[in-house]
Amino acid sequence: MATGRPEPKPRRIAILAVTDGGHKLAASIAKALPNAAVIVERTGLAQRLSSLWLEYDGFVCIMAAGIVARLIAPLLKGKKTDPCVVVLDEAGRFVVSLLSGHLGGGNKLAHHIAAITGGQAVITTASDISGHTALDLWARQQDLVAEDDRLLTQASARLVNHGSLRLHAEVTVHSLPEDFILANGPDDADCIVSARLGGWPKNMLLLRPRNLVVGIGCNRGTGREQIEAAFNEALANNNMSELAVRNLASIDLKNDEEGLLAFAESQGLAIDFYGKEQLNAIAGVSWSEAVLRATGAVGVAEPAALCSAGGDNLIVRKMKCKDVTIAIARAPFTLSAPAPEA
Repeated sequence: MATGRPEPKPRRIAILAVTDGGHKLAASIAKALPNAAVIVERTGLAQRLSSLWLEYDGFVCIMAAGIVARLIAPLLKGKKTDPCVVVLDEAGRFVVSLLSGHLGGGNKLAHHIAAITGGQAVITTASDISGHTALDLWARQQDLVAEDDRLLTQASARLVNHGSLRLHAEVTVHSLPEDFILANGPDDADCIVSARLGGWPKNMLLLRPRNLVVGIGCNRGTGREQIEAAFNEALANNNMSELAVRNLASIDLKNDEEGLLAFAESQGLAIDFYGKEQLNAIAGVSWSEAVLRATGAVGVAEPAALCSAGGDNLIVRKMKCKDVTIAIARAPFTLSAPAPEA
């Protein structure tokens, strides 16, 4: 079955309290918050939080903000991976988004909890205060990946300071947030949406659209390293960023190919597998008599990439690297303004 990428799992929230009053409020919040677990810890809170840190997507801490700040400091890794942390008092009057407000969903969670307690959400992220689009959150909603997080931060500050952001896109644009402006070209832009690697102005924020599907065929027993080398060579030779790869695709006979599965896992990419009938239904692909004899399919890399991408935009025809064949298709990709509730 074609999936493109794994479905997101339901968010798991831990509600931590240290007092009887906090426990009572935690139980009340948990009733209105799906996938929430109430954890009361009167001693050993630092050790307990450390053990839970990677198990939950968010933490709601009913205690003083200073306590929470000291507890989480040794656990922080980065805003792309840290869970969100929300802090509130025992009365539920002030609900503070303390960590991972945008990417981790802390701001949204703070508003949700404030609605439950009848309190006030306290949000300090600049884009929310100024009313501008949160660039990092918008990029994630659009399935865009920043090439350089430092430049993403700079562009976000530019948006807040100047009130608008000029964007050049090499994908379809249906609509944009009100504070985004389509640039006249890459030299006029503050950020660029493109899968292409080179040829851009220096210090330009590059947002990679995850719209490339890499079809892979290989001989039985081909190792992960050889598949990885072919993958990297195909992208580099065609001036494409690996960050733009949405998923892999192959024939269903390879659903137990250890090297292919190991490579996909190492890259964090899903694989779509297709039967020979599905692959043979794709027109205009390169034929291989050897592949036909071995698999019953006229080809693997090209038709698998096209099947998964959902169109006929084959941008890199089959290239052979020793025991591996690679082809790349481009899937439809459209930018849009976020829905009002996003």
